[in-house]
Amino acid sequence: MRPAILLLFSLALAGCRRDEAEQQPAPAAPPGITPFVLQLPPGALELIGPPVDMSHNPLTVQGVALGRKLFHDPVLSADHSVSCASCHRQEHAFADPAVLSQGVGGALGTRHAMSLANLAWSDRFFWDGRIEGLEAQAHDPVVHPLEMANTWPTVEARLAVDPAYRALFRAAFGSESTDSSAVTNALAQFVRSLTSFDSPFDRFHFGGDVSAMSEEAQNGLVLFNSQGRCGGCHTLGLFTDQAFRNNGLDLVHNDPGLGAHTGNPGDLGKFKVPTLRNVAVSAPYMHDGRFATLEEVLQHYNGGVHMASPNVDLLMDYWGMNPTPFSPNEINDLLAFLNALTDEQFLTDPAHAAP
Repeated sequence: MRPAILLLFSLALAGCRRDEAEQQPAPAAPPGITPFVLQLPPGALELIGPPVDMSHNPLTVQGVALGRKLFHDPVLSADHSVSCASCHRQEHAFADPAVLSQGVGGALGTRHAMSLANLAWSDRFFWDGRIEGLEAQAHDPVVHPLEMANTWPTVEARLAVDPAYRALFRAAFGSESTDSSAVTNALAQFVRSLTSFDSPFDRFHFGGDVSAMSEEAQNGLVLFNSQGRCGGCHTLGLFTDQAFRNNGLDLVHNDPGLGAHTGNPGDLGKFKVPTLRNVAVSAPYMHDGRFATLEEVLQHYNGGVHMASPNVDLLMDYWGMNPTPFSPNEINDLLAFLNALTDEQFLTDPAHAAP
């Protein structure tokens, strides 16, 4: 990294220290139930803003515990073979290493399973944004024929005859009712508890530890925010702007994406911008898993963007007009930075694993 750039980072980080984790205040929980507090590094909220409104389903220790058990339990699927964790694996940032996830009876989904990190800051879900709210999102996989292929009455009956589950529902919600609303509320709480803010980048940016990222990764961060213009879609902090964009993958949209949900021709081929946190362990990439490696992803942006793609995002102009904007060394620096977004604690935290 050039001395001027190193000085710029040193000055910017001189006043930052990684003291006690910043706590996001939780909405009031019902009497006798313990609020669950999201742990964030100091200064993170200033950068990423507050989570979505959770007053309708406040995070609680008991609700998260119930959601964790449900998330890892194949009892939700028709034949007890598939759980949420089957397609969202912790060691892969709660994404799926397979291009398409396998449901009941070996049925394959139609899009790659996205990472579940930091979804407390998101209110639109699936690649095409067709669902609003995590509670609603948690409802669909249970009944989807390519996923759990079950019915909610069956799920509710199974849980109702299990004394352990009845006790967990009572602890979380004050009632032993195992109806679908209680199930999806608990699942939503667990998923919202999955925060990832302890990568080398976080220790560098929020904690002021200039040794946390290599010189190559620091160079990559500069490229990411300057020449690469990657931050236009993958904004620093959450590393997604939560928008729906066409990044020039195809000249013909075989998958309509957001357009299928909105019915607007201008939305055809647009998909949700995924987070880049833990991106080094969440391969394959894009909505259809077409790229097996990060190198392939960068090569797409390094000369493979189809500017004639219908509804291509205006932020792609730079890439489309510059066939080879990055040198091999710069590609290596970008890869080093993307690897510095890996949060090992998130990938191995026993609090996220099966109880």
